[in-house]
Amino acid sequence: MIIKWKPLIANLAISLGVGLLSALLTMNSMKAVYADLNKPPLSPPSWVFGVVWTILFLLMGISAYLVYTSDANADRKRNALVVYGVQLVFNLLWSIFFFDRQWYWFSFAWLIVLWFLILTMIVMFSNISRKAALLQIPYLLWVTFAGYLTAGVAMLN
Repeated sequence: MIIKWKPLIANLAISLGVGLLSALLTMNSMKAVYADLNKPPLSPPSWVFGVVWTILFLLMGISAYLVYTSDANADRKRNALVVYGVQLVFNLLWSIFFFDRQWYWFSFAWLIVLWFLILTMIVMFSNISRKAALLQIPYLLWVTFAGYLTAGVAMLN
């Protein structure tokens, strides 16, 4: 497999850029809010989120690159990448709703929509590149765990 560096860098920049933008927009509230929350059991320390999200955004970028550079039908690729883009926006906005606005139940409902967008994306990616789809599984699992944490925070606060 020949790596196409420009598309790879562009896809990584997009996914990591969303993560960075999310962190920048919520950095003041993120640490303060998380520290003061009543959290459910299994809640990780705050530093874990940065590590996990960085890995997940890297996987997202690689996955999108595999779809973008595949030999699949152009319409199929475009539709899959549109869903990818929409879920990135939902991901970004969740942080604002949860940390800045502290709309915990709304954030939980938003996360459910995000979960279904990710699942849809995985199905669409699987029709183009099995590897691309598999790279999204950790993201779906983490968002499932985030759903548990968000519901727990909503109940306890």
